[in-house]
Amino acid sequence: MIFNSIPFVLFFVVFFAVYWLSQKKIKLQNGILLAGSYFFYAWWDWRFLLLLIACTAVSYFLGIKIHSSEGKAKSRWLLAGILIEAGALVYFKYTNFFIQSLLDLAQSCHISLSIHTLRILLPLGISFYIFRILSYLLDVYYQRVPPERDTLVYFGYVAFFPSLVSGPIDRAKTLMPQLKNKRTFDSGLAADGTRQILWGLFKKAVIADNCAMLIDPVFSHSSAYPASTLWLSAFLYTMQLYADFSGYSDMAIGIAKLLGFRITRNFQFPFFAQNIADYWRRWHISLTTWLTDFIFTPASIRFRNWGNFGLILAIVITFLVSGIWHGANWTFVLWGFLHGCYYIPLILRGTMHKKRKLPPGILPSRPILIRIFSTFALVLLTNIIFRSASIAEAFAYYKGLVNASIVTMPVLQGNMNVFALLLFVFIMLIIEWLQRDKEFGLQIGDLPKRAWRWAIYYGIVLLIVFYGTTNTEFIYFQF
Repeated sequence: MIFNSIPFVLFFVVFFAVYWLSQKKIKLQNGILLAGSYFFYAWWDWRFLLLLIACTAVSYFLGIKIHSSEGKAKSRWLLAGILIEAGALVYFKYTNFFIQSLLDLAQSCHISLSIHTLRILLPLGISFYIFRILSYLLDVYYQRVPPERDTLVYFGYVAFFPSLVSGPIDRAKTLMPQLKNKRTFDSGLAADGTRQILWGLFKKAVIADNCAMLIDPVFSHSSAYPASTLWLSAFLYTMQLYADFSGYSDMAIGIAKLLGFRITRNFQFPFFAQNIADYWRRWHISLTTWLTDFIFTPASIRFRNWGNFGLILAIVITFLVSGIWHGANWTFVLWGFLHGCYYIPLILRGTMHKKRKLPPGILPSRPILIRIFSTFALVLLTNIIFRSASIAEAFAYYKGLVNASIVTMPVLQGNMNVFALLLFVFIMLIIEWLQRDKEFGLQIGDLPKRAWRWAIYYGIVLLIVFYGTTNTEFIYFQF
């Protein structure tokens, strides 16, 4: 069951009504929320619901044990939690990757091994809910949050369905207090959530899915296309990745608002970043924050006596973890390594932590525009590795970018005319630039004239109806 599908709409209409009818009793409302979250997850495969419940139950008891223990016992309970929870993630997501890598290494050494990859199905959203669980255990260990003893609150925190399968990766200090407090229907928050859902659906259905139809054949057979098509496809893939993932996040945050929750913002208009550090402060914010708190900060403390080299090493390790988290493929490892290396000039200049604000007004200055385009170009080129099935395919794609065919007309075929798609992409970017001081592009509740607002809403709905697709999975479901 995915947000852009009829089954989800039917589920949510019924759930929404039952949920708010129970608002006078917080335990009943939390029970309904947990049951709805489990139903939502079980719709995909009920067998993996048992895994979700088991991981949640184990971490619930371990959180209490970590808090009640001292010294080495406290550390041992934390280690047990990390090994169990991360072990589940490693088994389902990386077992075949390790086996295949071993087989490839043995073959390169002319050694025959009688082992085979396993038939393992990756549970939906496991990377997200395991990281949510790990953050809770670590926060309890460092005494940032107390252990949660209310089972409805804790199990609801882990399984909270708007952000269960593709984030944001909410921390306990953000979501748990809201689960404990009484929630009453807020029409203003609900209206804002509905606008955010509509904006996310536009990005997903009109832009991301139509980009996919145009570029999937190109990335599958890049050698058959001219350089002009490869450049355009690389641009459209970057737009697809953003529109798909930020579209999901917008819908998740909007659905949470309809239920009376404010969850973590996951994107802050990343294509307006002025360097790579600024980009990662704006892209997948919940993951970046998680990695900063639990990987980069401990590593930078460990290597603090090594000067800039220690800082560079901490950054590279952090982005290697980010790459591995995204998928069991060497392409993600290389992608993460390169993003870590992009920080080196900032570290050497001492500007890594310098935050660059976007100026007011319609147009940026020339230096700002140059920095924005340079950062975007770096991200676009590196995303080719992220999209490719193998490192060899990525380098073949790069090779095809540089030849005389760059001056030919791009060749792309799909349900939507490429020029219409580019128009919608630029409309999205223009709207988000004009709304860069807001939480999301369609946050226009403060427009003075109601007629203007409704004209925009109806216009977006019509675009979704005529150009959108439904029931297509989100890219980050595979991670």
